[in-house]
Amino acid sequence: MSDWESDKSPEWGGQPAEPEKERGASSGRKSPKLPPESGRDWKLIEKLVMSLQAEQRRSRRWGIFFKFLTFGYLIALLFMLNLPLGDSLDSVSGKHTALIEVTGPIAADELASADNIIGSLRTAFEDPDSVAVILRINSPGGSPVQSGYVYDEIMRLRDEYPEKKVYAVISDIGASGAYYIASAANEIYANRASLVGSIGVVAGGFGFTEVMDKVGVERRLYTAGENKAFLDPFSPEKQGEVAFWQSVLENTHKQFIAAVKQGRGDRLADDERLFSGLVWNGDQAVELGLVDGLGSASYVARQIIGQEELVDYSHRKSPFQDIVDQLGVAFGEGLAGQLMESRLELR
Repeated sequence: MSDWESDKSPEWGGQPAEPEKERGASSGRKSPKLPPESGRDWKLIEKLVMSLQAEQRRSRRWGIFFKFLTFGYLIALLFMLNLPLGDSLDSVSGKHTALIEVTGPIAADELASADNIIGSLRTAFEDPDSVAVILRINSPGGSPVQSGYVYDEIMRLRDEYPEKKVYAVISDIGASGAYYIASAANEIYANRASLVGSIGVVAGGFGFTEVMDKVGVERRLYTAGENKAFLDPFSPEKQGEVAFWQSVLENTHKQFIAAVKQGRGDRLADDERLFSGLVWNGDQAVELGLVDGLGSASYVARQIIGQEELVDYSHRKSPFQDIVDQLGVAFGEGLAGQLMESRLELR
């Protein structure tokens, strides 16, 4: 019999062939046991997967929470925009003293702009239940143009409504353009520590010519008209331009002085320092005739006017504008304007 027909399994390399039974066992009905290291790896992977799932659940919950929070914030903001600001004039009944705030810089783009103040003044004077008007001032001044507008309107309203007096009450500071406005009132009151006066005009800017020379920057300026680049901060200063600008300041100062004299009349002391740009406290201002007495807005309403109830007619910012200002937008715009502009101001 040949080897191919034999029942014996062939041997290779002298090693006996694996029996059929053992080969069947090697195909395995049971999974082989994993080494200890492999078991630990699977447990770590399982823990990692579970932690990722938990983190995803937490992220979804926080996402839903912040969505609801944002939605609630928007609803609250819309609600605030529809709320009445300050005292509701519709709910006012009976005689009262009108109060108008003049706060902060006096400029066209500020809360204390001529448009805002004049609008409040007209509403207060036109109200038949307002017996007098108090301007509560806390401002360092600002634009002579805006201050002049308000001054002229107060004088016009005083003529149109002679039965209603205007009282200016200075709190922390009423200087320069703010005092320009106050001088149009029938009477002015302040606190003994208030800062009052600063009857003068100032304009300033910067000169960058030396800085440009140091960094190697060349100024290229093209104009039509010999004075079109008047007081250009990037060009050398010219004495002729400086002299002309000084004449503008002097003329504006004379306008300021004339307005104060018209408003205060012979109550002003004969003191050459009054119009020098100096500032005084309330006690000194009384002696110089810049103010008529010491007292707050409530004191004036109660003791001078005789109508203690105050109703605020002031123009107010919207809540949205307050939020924008708090984010620093207004600060950035103001800083850029101060650096790049030379504005004429009463200070």
